[in-house]
Amino acid sequence: MAKTMTKSKIVAHMAGKCDTTKKTVNMFFEELFKLAVKETKGAGKFVIPGLGRCVKRHSKARMGRNPQTGEPIKIKAKTVVRMRPSKQFKEAVFD
Repeated sequence: MAKTMTKSKIVAHMAGKCDTTKKTVNMFFEELFKLAVKETKGAGKFVIPGLGRCVKRHSKARMGRNPQTGEPIKIKAKTVVRMRPSKQFKEAVFD
């Protein structure tokens, strides 16, 4: 199985493909991250066209079980972020 690309390898690849500097590409990724956080906090979702959507979701409190003792425990309600892949991305990966 192939190794996953590191951030520096992704930045270098994008800089080569877009004929720009690594610094510019790195700044783009930093700004994209800041924008995604801001929009997901506020609106509850952020769409990256062709790739997917980040969605803020609330999970309710529920009863769970301690795996070591089998004792029932209460799991608190929390908010989580999910990344939903776009249809286009799924079709490209699974074809």
